[in-house]
Amino acid sequence: MPMFCAMVKSVLTCLALAAGLAFSPLSPARAESPYASVITAEILPGWETARGTQMVGLRLKLAPEWKTYWRAPGDAGIPPRFEWSGSENLRSADLFWPRPEVIYQNGMRTIAYKHEVVLPIELTPQKPGAPITLNGVVELGVCLDICMPMELALHADLPAAPEPAPIRAALAQRPVPGYQAGVGDVICSATPLPDGLRLTTRITVPPLGGKEVAVVELADPSIWVAEAEVSRRGNELTAVTDLVPANAAPFALDRSGVRITLLSDSRAIDIQGCVGG
Repeated sequence: MPMFCAMVKSVLTCLALAAGLAFSPLSPARAESPYASVITAEILPGWETARGTQMVGLRLKLAPEWKTYWRAPGDAGIPPRFEWSGSENLRSADLFWPRPEVIYQNGMRTIAYKHEVVLPIELTPQKPGAPITLNGVVELGVCLDICMPMELALHADLPAAPEPAPIRAALAQRPVPGYQAGVGDVICSATPLPDGLRLTTRITVPPLGGKEVAVVELADPSIWVAEAEVSRRGNELTAVTDLVPANAAPFALDRSGVRITLLSDSRAIDIQGCVGG
């Protein structure tokens, strides 16, 4: 039974998950699965980089109006998890995340992808120059009116005939690093709460246009991060959020591990770290 079962709150039971919600990456989902019409997955072969790594893409195609989640999905979402331990000649797999959508539904905000998304993955081989056999499992949630956990089984023998265009397009859709987007000071202050901390971050950044959203992540994924409240005065954006660790007590904040993604309808900025103030 996957560890995912202990984390998922859904109308589906873990027994249903373990019973066979598995899909092939290089062919349509198994016909006997009742969810074959919801999502399909495939590995897109890419290219070898100058560093000797291998770029590939994970393409997820969703049925109309269905969605799946970004790495920080919001309170109502299911974060995707990746397991590559069954692979051969693979040292590491680093994912790159294209700009997601901010979706409001039933009074809740989620950060997600609709229709189709390609997630670029950079594979580092154990033995440079030798083929990689990629065997992985992706645990994710897909949602329409309700959410369902799914397990996608992935396989690819690399290198293979390349399909670089979708991967390059997805890489171009990544949030822009703060230093390239005109971000100035990023100052955060932490106020103790009975069950954790309140984090207030002031960011010098020109308006992104439209409704602005700030998503705060920490290096420690066990710490719960509330939806940030965003306000703006001129070129200063303020994001306020609460942080609650597993023991529900104040803690020492590692400001270098604070990651803030600013999202609007057309832009995204990735900010790494903040300083005290």
